[in-house]
Amino acid sequence: MTKTNKSTPAAPERILTEEEILAMDDKDYMNPAQMAFFKAKLQALEKELLKNAGETTEHLRETVLVPDPADRATIEEEHALELRTRDRERKLLKKVQQSIVAIDNNDYGWCEETGEPIGIPRLIARPTATLSLEAQQRRELKQKLYGD
Repeated sequence: MTKTNKSTPAAPERILTEEEILAMDDKDYMNPAQMAFFKAKLQALEKELLKNAGETTEHLRETVLVPDPADRATIEEEHALELRTRDRERKLLKKVQQSIVAIDNNDYGWCEETGEPIGIPRLIARPTATLSLEAQQRRELKQKLYGD
């Protein structure tokens, strides 16, 4: 199956469940109902990531004066861990936003390398996937053998 439909069909009246999406036939791949399902999933993830970023900003602004060096070191380590987590989330947010744009452009769900379907189960597990499982495995093997 290759990507052929470039028109933007009307969105369904309700968002389907994961089970309903998984039960669909292969010929229904990336139909309007599936696109709406993944767009809603990605938008919820985007909202959660932005909320977490705001909470981190507020948390880091709270200045606590602690005289004990051990307590101060613990607080600094917690802040460093929180910042590393938010940095990973910032990178994920960029991928989420790119995936939403791909849905809007009707390019979502197709492997960047082969043009083949990525697959519903893979997209449910990793909605920001841009490669099919086989293409991802090839890329990881190449990176392992030759480095980045």
